Amino acid sequence: MIKEAIPTTENEEIVEDKINIPEELPILPPKNQVAFPTLSMTLAIQAESTPLVEEAMKGDRIIGAGGIRKPVYDQPITKRVFVTGTVIRILYATRASDNTTLLVARGLKRFRIDQWLSEKPYLKARITLAPEIAVTDIETDALFRSLRGLSQEVFSMMPNIPKEAVEGLAGIRDPLHLAYIAAAHADIDFQKRQNLLQEDRIKEKLRESVAILSHEKEVLALGKKIQTEAQDEMNRTQREYYLRQQLEAIKKELGESDGETSESDEYRQRIEKSDMSVEAREEALRELDRFAKMTPQSAEYSLIKTYLDWLLDLPWNQRSEDQADIKVAREILDEDHYGLQEVKDRLIEYLAVRNLLKIRRPLENRELKAPFSTATGAILCFAGPPTPPRHLEMKPV
Repeated sequence: MIKEAIPTTENEEIVEDKINIPEELPILPPKNQVAFPTLSMTLAIQAESTPLVEEAMKGDRIIGAGGIRKPVYDQPITKRVFVTGTVIRILYATRASDNTTLLVARGLKRFRIDQWLSEKPYLKARITLAPEIAVTDIETDALFRSLRGLSQEVFSMMPNIPKEAVEGLAGIRDPLHLAYIAAAHADIDFQKRQNLLQEDRIKEKLRESVAILSHEKEVLALGKKIQTEAQDEMNRTQREYYLRQQLEAIKKELGESDGETSESDEYRQRIEKSDMSVEAREEALRELDRFAKMTPQSAEYSLIKTYLDWLLDLPWNQRSEDQADIKVAREILDEDHYGLQEVKDRLIEYLAVRNLLKIRRPLENRELKAPFSTATGAILCFAGPPTPPRHLEMKPV
């Protein structure tokens, strides 16, 4: 019989298994997969491991499965296989369409590799069983119950786990078996599964499994919420589209024109004919697509309509000659606005400065250009209420 790898204390006992396992085993290194004791699993193996499987099928079908690290340059495979693995019994083997072999196996016991015996034609090593340490106390019982409840909640959220399997979790009484079930079905990476297998004490396995499933529960709950909101939004959009189609069909039967559709088409034609820039055109078409999907009762309908009108009314790529005649400017200001003498004076001063900037004066037989040889446009801000033109001024009775 193989000796136990972990010593016990007064408060600890070793989980025993009565299966007779040889001290020398062929070692199967499945890539990115971890085999757990007490569980049935499917393992995909590559072509180089086929001789190992064929030899095992002729005997007792008991082999060792050890996880394998990522390859490092010039590192032998015996350095890449994790020391801790699981003894498995092959139930049956089949070949997949991609020429890989699939094994359905049952996990039996943990083991640790003591010595490598050979690499060809397949890996073979001398092993020592490494049964997990179980401690019977209140904390272990609390962790076990917490993990069982979490497992039922999390697995019920997973679409690929049948309802019968979730209900079967209530009947599990073995904490080790439950910890391995949680690790095998949770969405965690290979290294976390390997770390859980390498942990010796069942209490720590339970603690780590509770942490893993608690995180998994939050992720699944958030994902379900996002999916529900997206589905509700999609259903609402589909319902609105269906109703709009019905409304359009009713209007056609009544001989009424669809103002919304013609209006959006008119906007599209005006946008295509306008001289607006590429960026403005893209923004206008984007808002028009939103506008076409809305009903006149929508809160944003009038806002987008006003925005499109504003974009189309802008004089894109159109230039006008400046009117800088001071006398004409005074006449227009006095005719259109009553009072506001300070504002008028400020405008006249601005026009006068623009005219001066365009003047080139000789100095020392050379032309002296002003810092701004050409006057540039400016934005003037007027504060306060506007006043009516003089001809609209109310006369006292």
